[in-house]
Amino acid sequence: MQVLIVNQSEVARLLPMEACMEAMGEALRSLSRGESMLPLRQVIMLPDKAGAFAAMPAYLASPAAVGLKSITVFPGNQGTELDSHQGAVLLFETRRGSLLAVMDASSITAIRTAAVSGVATRLLAGADAGDLAVLGTGVQALKHVEAMSHARRLRRVRAWSRSPEHVRAFAPRAERSLGLRVEPAASAREAVEGADIVCTVTSSREPVLKGEWLSAGAHVNAVGASLPSARELDTPAVARARFFVDRRESALSEAGDFLIPRREGAVGDDHIRGELGELLIGSCRGRRSDSDITVFKSLGLAVEDVAAARLIYDNALAAGAGTRVELGGARDVGA
Repeated sequence: MQVLIVNQSEVARLLPMEACMEAMGEALRSLSRGESMLPLRQVIMLPDKAGAFAAMPAYLASPAAVGLKSITVFPGNQGTELDSHQGAVLLFETRRGSLLAVMDASSITAIRTAAVSGVATRLLAGADAGDLAVLGTGVQALKHVEAMSHARRLRRVRAWSRSPEHVRAFAPRAERSLGLRVEPAASAREAVEGADIVCTVTSSREPVLKGEWLSAGAHVNAVGASLPSARELDTPAVARARFFVDRRESALSEAGDFLIPRREGAVGDDHIRGELGELLIGSCRGRRSDSDITVFKSLGLAVEDVAAARLIYDNALAAGAGTRVELGGARDVGA
């Protein structure tokens, strides 16, 4: 059987942000309607805690596909020549179970994560929001600036990193690739105060965003932390906000941004107002007033990876992209 191999640079070309945002919206609708299947991901923390290995399967109802993302997560790679997330997405068809494609997971993760934040921003940010603060300057930062520029018309962009060198390098990179001027901020507080859209995309395990800094009406995409023991938002930031997630079950198992404030007694499970998919199908209410602070806690779902992989596969077939290899799957009738 021939399998399509799609490398890192091809993924970036075949998964444009606007199209990815549309695909993510449909995948989340499908999940909230109960049409897709998504078990909790399996994660193995390596003995030295330098990194983790994760396997994330999912079934997507429309367009029908089943797949698996398998990645390593090594936060210490940030600032090196290697991405913190590395691995592959396997895409299968659902009629006979044949493997269709193997794709680079780093690019898919970066693009689809930002695209989901873009969907959340369209749903939850104020209609005239356009003052963006980005905390963190890694791979996710650039993609999030791009996604935010699709979600809202940006008037101002500020970025902060614990490393002044990183933020100084990030600003011209964003301007070259996106045509947007980015102002380096000397502190996280300086970046956030006055912003009406905030994206936290750091590798920090301790809060980098304080609730007291948030302006009335601000929307936050909390992206970087994905372990029960790690968070980017302090407890007041969570307690002040109307809090939304990609999936309740995942958030109640893995989202330190929510679990730690709950453990402190500041919030209960009912503080989760809804899932993005529920907002999309109209079964829950998002922003109630211009002064509401909203938070979207992103953990990343395998159904998003499968939806992205299916879109890449269809685009690759149309463009004649990718490389075909013989990988097996046909029954050996001579055996």
